Amino acid sequence: MTIGFRILPRKRQVDAATVEAFRGLPVANVSDSMWRMTAGGAALQMMHRSGPMSGPALTVKTRPGDNLMVHKALDLAAPGDVVVVDAGGDLTNAIIGELMLAHARKRGLGGIVIYGAIRDSAAIAEQDFPVFAAGVTHRGPYKDGPGEINVPIAIEGMVIEPGDLVIGDEDGLLCVPFDQTASVLKATQAKNAAEVKQMADIEAGTSDRAWVDAALAKNGCEIVS
Repeated sequence: MTIGFRILPRKRQVDAATVEAFRGLPVANVSDSMWRMTAGGAALQMMHRSGPMSGPALTVKTRPGDNLMVHKALDLAAPGDVVVVDAGGDLTNAIIGELMLAHARKRGLGGIVIYGAIRDSAAIAEQDFPVFAAGVTHRGPYKDGPGEINVPIAIEGMVIEPGDLVIGDEDGLLCVPFDQTASVLKATQAKNAAEVKQMADIEAGTSDRAWVDAALAKNGCEIVS
């Protein structure tokens, strides 16, 4: 088997119930529940009009500027899958555009993530099909390879294994590891409930702000009258 130019099977993936349970949760709250230690970096921006993304990752590692393996991944992906492409963060050539996204939508995919550039950005911005990317350029891609499908990839230090949960919203992109989804979901649901109560307290004027002065005192802040 040739490392660098190969297509592997995906051996496991998060189930549909998990995907839907995370879909309505703010990515920021999920991130907080993972101790704020995991992120795909601020470079990855939501390019579509609106709507959250949630789905199992089908991973692609490709040579910067080349989308041959991305085309193959779109053909292999199952409905609901999120195709996550590590194109090295290079913005010289676009990896996808409007035509490839039309194919992805037709196949019922859950979204596309490009750690690299896209084009046809105006058309993408008018749609609700989830697209996250690092930038935009009019220059098109090459189609020669090499690349790999269903291998571990990393985006700005965030490791994504095939079948991991990938979520995204206006605040950015996050991967929840396959074997951690249950514990992260439980923690996020609890945090979400606490924030709902906190918002209600703020609106009612009963929010307890004593923690601010307590934190200042604990850390030795001098307050001059």
